[in-house]
Amino acid sequence: MATQSAVPVVLDTAVRDLVPTAKLLVVGAGGIGCEILKNLALSGFSDIEIIDLDTIDVSNLNRQFLFRKEHVGKSKAMVAKETILGYNPNIQITAYHDSITTSQYGVNFFKRFHVVLNALDNRAARNHVNRMCLAADVPLIESGTSGYSGQVEFIKKGVTQCYECQPKPPQKTFPGCTIRNTPSEPVHCIVWAKHLFNQLFGEEDPDQDVSPDTADPEAAGDAGKTALVEEMDTNAQDGNVQRTSTKQWAVDIDYDPEKLFNKFFGDDIKYLLSMENLWKSRKAPLPLSWSKAQAMIEEPSENASNIHRTDMQVWSLSKCTEIFDQSIASLKKSLQGKSFLVWDKDDKPALDFVTACANIRSYIFSIQQKSRFDVKSIAGNIIPAIATTNAMVAGLVVLMAMRVLANDFDHCQSIYVRQKSSVSNTVLMAERVIEAANPKCYVCAPQPFVNVYVNINSMTLKDFENEVLKKSLNMIAPDALIDGKGIVIISSDEGETDVNNDKKLSELGIFDGSILKVDDFLQDYELTVCVHDYEAKEKDDPPFKISSDVELKTIEEVNDAKNGENNGNANGSGDAKAQQDGDDDDDIAIVESVVEDDPQEGPSKRRKMNPPEDEDDDLVLIEEDDD
Repeated sequence: MATQSAVPVVLDTAVRDLVPTAKLLVVGAGGIGCEILKNLALSGFSDIEIIDLDTIDVSNLNRQFLFRKEHVGKSKAMVAKETILGYNPNIQITAYHDSITTSQYGVNFFKRFHVVLNALDNRAARNHVNRMCLAADVPLIESGTSGYSGQVEFIKKGVTQCYECQPKPPQKTFPGCTIRNTPSEPVHCIVWAKHLFNQLFGEEDPDQDVSPDTADPEAAGDAGKTALVEEMDTNAQDGNVQRTSTKQWAVDIDYDPEKLFNKFFGDDIKYLLSMENLWKSRKAPLPLSWSKAQAMIEEPSENASNIHRTDMQVWSLSKCTEIFDQSIASLKKSLQGKSFLVWDKDDKPALDFVTACANIRSYIFSIQQKSRFDVKSIAGNIIPAIATTNAMVAGLVVLMAMRVLANDFDHCQSIYVRQKSSVSNTVLMAERVIEAANPKCYVCAPQPFVNVYVNINSMTLKDFENEVLKKSLNMIAPDALIDGKGIVIISSDEGETDVNNDKKLSELGIFDGSILKVDDFLQDYELTVCVHDYEAKEKDDPPFKISSDVELKTIEEVNDAKNGENNGNANGSGDAKAQQDGDDDDDIAIVESVVEDDPQEGPSKRRKMNPPEDEDDDLVLIEEDDD
């Protein structure tokens, strides 16, 4: 008891003079961010900066209490500033309506602050702020909520783990054949609709093709026997069905909604029906035409409010066809002057398009249809936030910030909020100790190192940069050179290495065991990458893998490989295969696209390398609903 009572006394005496002079950065002005800002303003902090890229949506108003109806559409950061000044007009607060990942917020920007408080809703931004705080040697307080669960974590270079020391659970993914051929849940149709958006208006990805998958093992030997091939392009040489390009159909001046509709919901469904093996033990889909869908009208309730009709009500098929047409027309205008569009849950035409297409496909496959509100939650990977949880977590964040200012790091253990506990009746649970950094972390280790397993004969340098370095290793603007040769293969200077983009890694002199020196100037981050030749053997195997476990490829082995490159492979083409006989797949972290990670239920689960998946098939947990 004596120890517990002594902690507040230390805080009171140490923080009294520190709070008014402390300079704090709050990253994010959503559910947690609003509560943090309010707490800071009422706790005596007088120098605060806030940054947030988002604008206020009507769905934010039930829990982001700095905003009102008249603020919808305005910058969260700017409105939060004005509201906070109403709480305390004597404080200095600076607001930025911008992304924290842009180049103007570099290491020197972060060095201006005594503490950084994260209130973000996506993992990419969290990773970036983590690296910037490490580079600037500024304490970071990370926080997040998911429903009734929440967490607050202290991160300090040389004292604790960083945000990336432990692997985060990957996004739940679905086999491509399920999405294309045999959906059975609403989320399958929603993912399909998002893929269709990218196919028509986004950056095309062959892995996201929405056409029936004739390579589906379940339909092998049967696919396409009785398909209506006369309605599709056919290769005259080998008779294989070629997929019709539909992107131009959507953006043409003579755009015909009926033509697109009948292709995706009529012809493609008839083609699926020709795969007879698929429907031996499941209900077959029902092809749908534009004219038939338009005839299916369902009148809304007379008592339904406008919000209910547009957001909470499940649209009739007739309504879906109308929205299908209207949203494509709006998206065509948005695409003018751009190479492609990026799907955004807060962009009304994009959300309307996905909602309409997902519900039409759900009807065809006898799957429950969803309202636009539900589709936004599922497609945007949103767990509805609980305002009380946000408030509790925000309070803990400010208390921890005071301890950090007093250099009372020993009492800055991670704290968890949870609805119930299997071992006690407590709502708050703290770690027993502060976890030291993971010596194999490829971010905060003294010499960051990572193994990357890719097919060097098929992966292009551009894919390596985008999928491996940026999306998986969370870099913003990487530069890379081949160690020992000094050849720069990737440059963050625009256009400098574009000539290499379409070349295979092997064509650039990268072979099994090659070492790349990669750095990101913006993040002040350097990484050694050992490239291993790897080939996916099964259909569902990941296209590449990474591991920060140096023991998989020791530094001595790396040097031997480099010497072999210099001595026996002067031309750099290299066709040696990876020798992975002694590798254990359990030691390799499969890299997939990720979304925001959920807070763990407590200390007993937080440090597990492979956390259990969320049991709700329709949702992927995130750390804070900043919808």
